[in-house]
Amino acid sequence: MADRIVFGSDHAGLALRAEAVRVAREAGFEVEDLGPFAPASVDYPDYAARVGQAVAGGRARLGVLVCGTGIGMSIAANKVKGVRAAHCTTEYEARMTRAHNDANVLCLGERVVGLGLGAAIVAAFLSQPFEGGRHQRRVDQITALDR
Repeated sequence: MADRIVFGSDHAGLALRAEAVRVAREAGFEVEDLGPFAPASVDYPDYAARVGQAVAGGRARLGVLVCGTGIGMSIAANKVKGVRAAHCTTEYEARMTRAHNDANVLCLGERVVGLGLGAAIVAAFLSQPFEGGRHQRRVDQITALDR
């Protein structure tokens, strides 16, 4: 069975979310898209919570969130216990946050990175495994902050 990735955005992240879904499907991931599916204004914390709860609850291994800047989504998603959301603007950041921090939610800003770079960041995030080893101790320390 393919790994499950859950996606969400607000109204400012519709196009990049659709591109991210495409990238994940082409990479062989099972996709769950939580919307929204219309351009009307929505509240990003609602979608950050939905994606964060799906990941923290084990319904999906990873999540991707998109808003205008990625910042609001990152702040909101990190409020969900068990989520390690990373706001990334480069492929390098996306690889390193998976490799060293075992980040489980990627947050992107459509107005910041655009579609091409955004798709490359998603691909980098989804393809990079956690390295474990010396990094596991630090991830355990982050997890302890949830208590």
